[in-house]
Amino acid sequence: MAPRGTEHVALVHALGRVLAGDVASPHDLPPFDRSLVDGWAVRAADTETASQQTPARLRHAGEIRMGAPARIAVGPGEAVRIPTGGMLPQGADAVAMQEHVQTGEGEVAVERAVKAGENVVAAGADVRTGRVVFARGRRLRAPDLGILAGIGRPRVQVTLQPRVAILSTGDEVLAAEDPLQPGTVRDMNGAALAGAVLASGGIPEILGVVRDEMAPVEAALRRAVAGYDMVLVSGGSSVGERDIVTDAIARLGPPGIIVHGIAVRPGKPTVLAAVGPVPVIGLPGNPVSALVIFDLFARPVLERLLGMDPASRGWHRVRARLAFRLPSAGPREDHRRVKLEMRADGLWAAPLPAGSQILTSLTEADGIVVVPLGGDGFAAGAEVEVQLL
Repeated sequence: MAPRGTEHVALVHALGRVLAGDVASPHDLPPFDRSLVDGWAVRAADTETASQQTPARLRHAGEIRMGAPARIAVGPGEAVRIPTGGMLPQGADAVAMQEHVQTGEGEVAVERAVKAGENVVAAGADVRTGRVVFARGRRLRAPDLGILAGIGRPRVQVTLQPRVAILSTGDEVLAAEDPLQPGTVRDMNGAALAGAVLASGGIPEILGVVRDEMAPVEAALRRAVAGYDMVLVSGGSSVGERDIVTDAIARLGPPGIIVHGIAVRPGKPTVLAAVGPVPVIGLPGNPVSALVIFDLFARPVLERLLGMDPASRGWHRVRARLAFRLPSAGPREDHRRVKLEMRADGLWAAPLPAGSQILTSLTEADGIVVVPLGGDGFAAGAEVEVQLL
């Protein structure tokens, strides 16, 4: 799996996009020594003994203008007025804050000693000339855009976003806008999976709900495979008599189904398949199961299609103590939702209801704790790793 192409985009549209190539800086950032404060550019040695009682008295030698080159040099016993962000003049190696300086006729009295480099940000402190600031495969964040602007890259080359088709199946499933009827539920998976795709860097398209019959399911899947880079279909893949989604996927073409059924709770009836180069993932119909399986399998596939460096996935984990026991799910790996709480003695994780139908167990959750298959699970008070949502 690889990105299907690249494009150049303006920085205003680059947030969350993945770089298609390394980006090196053509110059130092900042490009010159700059003042961090409003004050006076001085030679630090001239202020060594300065205090309120015995200030260092320096000659007022001029002023630096914002946005203009520093054409004044600071000699021994001299000080030059400088604004925050102004270019440090030649000869100066520090800036005395204006709060510590008294001015008079042609004279500046510095009442506090400064050290070399104080209140100065050196040229190249952020980025040195020629340095690769961001490597291929990085997903761009807001601070990254600032660096790119600073090094003169108003446009960047990024990978094309994968187009992801989202199908829901079920005779009982209605569109979100439809009025409820006895025995029916609205499609929560479509919207939730679309949000997950967007958050992962893809472009989702909800293709709607298909009834539980082979012909319409297979036809919808064939259209999706022909028009998209990845297909997500939820519902109808349980290991039972009516494996309509699984059977329909099997008819689509090689290489076909790779996995049907996994030792994970929630998510046992997951289907992992491919039709030519297009990944097809059959997700459970239960909303919690669908989102847990998306994180486990669909998100990594999307990241491959985006060309992301696996090291830049940005998954964050914290350690916390369990508020109460989490038993093992026996022969399956259990992904339990938890709510985090900071107490006087540290961070605690309280497990939420385990039912795969209870979507609020995800909306209220701060993270996931994985309970390994087999064993005894985790005792109350045990320290566990929480993958933050």
